[in-house]
Amino acid sequence: MLNENIKAIRKSKGLSQEELAVKLNVVRQTISKWEQGLSVPDADMLISLSEALKTPVSILLGESVDESKADDLKVISEKLEVINLQLAQRKSVVRKTLHWLFIALGAATVTIFAVLAVLSSPYLGWDYNDPETAVFGAAFHTFEYVFVRFAPIILIGTIAGSVLTRQKD
Repeated sequence: MLNENIKAIRKSKGLSQEELAVKLNVVRQTISKWEQGLSVPDADMLISLSEALKTPVSILLGESVDESKADDLKVISEKLEVINLQLAQRKSVVRKTLHWLFIALGAATVTIFAVLAVLSSPYLGWDYNDPETAVFGAAFHTFEYVFVRFAPIILIGTIAGSVLTRQKD
């Protein structure tokens, strides 16, 4: 019974006899003898074995451990399928959101550029003797200067982003 449990638990953990032997600092043949029922580990080694397999000693010494059944695998695969569908839906929502954000940013860039073109720098004719007007005029000029320099880059980025995030049929 102990030999069958050691073998079943080792296999369920995905360990080879060699890997388990390395964890326990014994030779592979020792593991093989335990699994064949030719010998048994002493008390200290049994505790080390339970730690290496992350299984209570009572399970190792208890009734036989059944290897995973087809039904268990079917349930697990169904759960994984549901998780994969949820991840795909989440990815689709994120992609659609990014797509529309890129389109909105591109539209805002074009709109602001058009407004600035129509206004054609009205601050140039302002009286800058008033300090508030001077501050507002300088801020407006700075915004216009920076925006006009970066607008083409932003527009190219938004076009590329909206193309890359479009829905593929």
